[in-house]
Amino acid sequence: MDYASDAPPIDRELLDFAVRLAGRAGQMSTEGFFGGGWHSRRKEDGTEVIEIDVNVEEFLRAELSRRTPDDGIFGEEGGVTSGSSGRRWIIDPINGTTYFTHRVPLFTNDLAYEDEYGPAIGVINMPLRQQMVVAGRGLGCWVLPGPDPDLRSGRRAHVSERTALGGARTLMHNPAGWPEELLSALHRRVFLMPSTGMIAALVTGWADAGVIAGPPMGYEDVAPMPVIVAEAGGRVTDLGGASVLQGDMSVLVTNGQLHEQFLQLVKDLPRSRDWQALADED
Repeated sequence: MDYASDAPPIDRELLDFAVRLAGRAGQMSTEGFFGGGWHSRRKEDGTEVIEIDVNVEEFLRAELSRRTPDDGIFGEEGGVTSGSSGRRWIIDPINGTTYFTHRVPLFTNDLAYEDEYGPAIGVINMPLRQQMVVAGRGLGCWVLPGPDPDLRSGRRAHVSERTALGGARTLMHNPAGWPEELLSALHRRVFLMPSTGMIAALVTGWADAGVIAGPPMGYEDVAPMPVIVAEAGGRVTDLGGASVLQGDMSVLVTNGQLHEQFLQLVKDLPRSRDWQALADED
């Protein structure tokens, strides 16, 4: 499902609602982060989950069901709730639970909305940075500051204008899972940096590109990206150039002008390695 730039703009009131909702999710997760008293466990897929993940998602589901009762919901923890409207919300209550449990303040609260035209709203809330990146189809991309984000206090976001691949500032996510070939190819041409907020860095022009490889992302991880990146003037696909929502769940996000150059650079390269097997050898 690609972003349709020629589709009608999303309703501003619905975008404001999404901002308020993600802000409240941020407040809840921040209280939990500093409050402690929670325990983590492993899900069947090996990823961590804590009570706060579940509590935040349950809150979001309840508010969405009240405000848009006919819409479907897909959440990382609660799975699918069917709707009758053909539209749906996608929830990642705490993206980066491992960061959360290790007291690293890099987790986010992610929310996306898809209607009959495709991606329509994307929200990535970074509560401990007191920063939110939000976009609505046809309404632009915005960076909102403070503990109580509001579109009226935000600033319009736009990607960089760099056209030269050599030395492009490129954020890398999860490099422990990258194969040597991918890491080397990028290292030879661009300026690689660790990611501490890839999408926010891209849409504000601080970074020119970002790469996510290794273990595949979940749909809920990538769902906010198409509308946010497109409304800021950039482009996002998987590393093979397919739709990020229908590809292999790797991610290439750029300012748009560099995208084809990056695709050629990583063409046919492997995208993951079994880093856990390496760790088990010891």
